[in-house]
Amino acid sequence: MGHQVIIFDFSLIRGLWETRVKKNKERQRKEKERLEKSSLEKIKQEWNFILECRKKGIPQSKYLKNGFVDTDEKVLDTYGKTTQLQKKCALSDEANKERNKFIFQLSGQQWTEFPESLKDQTFLKEWHVSNTSIQTIPDYIALFQELRVLELSKNQINHLPVEIGCLKNLKVLNVSFNNLKSVPPELGDCENLEKLDLSGNMEIRELPFELSNLKQVTVVDVSANKFPSIPICVLRMSNLQWLDISSNNLRDLPEDIDRLDQLQTLLLQKNKLTYLPRALVNMPKLSLLVVSGDDLVEIPTAICESTTGLKFISLKDSPVETIVCEDAEEIIESEREREQFEKEFMKAYIEDLRERDSAPSYTTKVLLSLQL
Repeated sequence: MGHQVIIFDFSLIRGLWETRVKKNKERQRKEKERLEKSSLEKIKQEWNFILECRKKGIPQSKYLKNGFVDTDEKVLDTYGKTTQLQKKCALSDEANKERNKFIFQLSGQQWTEFPESLKDQTFLKEWHVSNTSIQTIPDYIALFQELRVLELSKNQINHLPVEIGCLKNLKVLNVSFNNLKSVPPELGDCENLEKLDLSGNMEIRELPFELSNLKQVTVVDVSANKFPSIPICVLRMSNLQWLDISSNNLRDLPEDIDRLDQLQTLLLQKNKLTYLPRALVNMPKLSLLVVSGDDLVEIPTAICESTTGLKFISLKDSPVETIVCEDAEEIIESEREREQFEKEFMKAYIEDLRERDSAPSYTTKVLLSLQL
C-alpha cells in the first residue's frame, strides 16, 4: 500500500482563521460598547473624575451641573492652569509684601525732614528718598545696621553725617544731585559698599584717602562735579569696573591708571583733557572709553586701532547757549538739570551701543547739545 499524502490549501485555512479573528474582535468591541453604556461603568467614570477634581482642589460648582457630573476634561486642564497661575501670583504678591516691609520710601517737596517715626524702624534694609526738600540726614542712621541700600538722589542734602560709617552692611549709596561739597572719611568704613554715586553735586573737588578701603566697590560715579584729577582713593579700588568722572575739570589722567585692571567702562567726556596716556592700552578689560574730542591733540594710535574689542568714542560737544540769569541759584539749577538730561542721554546711548550686533570700534562727531 503506498503512502497517503494529504495536501491542505493553506489559503483556505488562513481565510478561516482571519474570519474567526474578525468575529472575536467584533464581539470585544460590542462588549466594550455595552460596558461604556452601562450605568455601572458611567458611575465608575464619574467617581474617578470627582476624585481627580478633589485632588486638584476644584470646587463642585465647576464640575456639577444641575446635579449631574460634567466629565469634560477641559475642566481639569483649565482650572489646573488657572490655579497654578493664581498660586504663582499669590506667592509673588506675598513675596513683594514681605519685601516692602523692609523698604522706606519718601518723595515730595513738602518734606523738609525725615518723619520722627522712622527712628523706630531700625529693621529697614532700604531707604528710597527723592525729590524732597530734606537737607540733613539724621544722626540716628547709625542705628540701621541692616541697611543695604541708601538711595537719596535729587534732594537738598548738604552734608553726610560721620555716622554713615557705621553702616557695615551698606552695599549701595546714591546721593546724586544734592548739594554736597565733601564726603566724610568715615565712609571708608563701609567695607561692603559696591556702588557709590556722588554725581551731580556740582561742588565736590576731592575724596578722602580713607575711601581706598572700599575694596568691594565696582561702580563709582562722580560726574558733574569739580574734580581736577582722578582721586587717589579711586585708583586703589581694586575691583572697580565702572568709573564715570565726566563733566569735571580733568586736565590729564594719571600715568598709573592701568592699575585699575578690572575697569571695563571709563567715561571722561566734558573735561579739559588734551591727551590720553598710553597706559590705557594696558588695561585688559577696558571695553568702553568715552572722551570729548574737541581739545584732544594726542591720542595713542593703539587706542584707535585696539584689537581687544575696545570701543573708543570721541564726542564733539556743541557749545550751549548760556542764558543770562540774575539769580545764581537759578543758573546752578539749570546746569544741574542739563547734567541730568545728558546723563540720561549717555546711559541710553551706551545701552544701545552694547545691544548692537556690530557696534563700531571707533566713533567720532557725536553731537551732544541741549538748548535750555
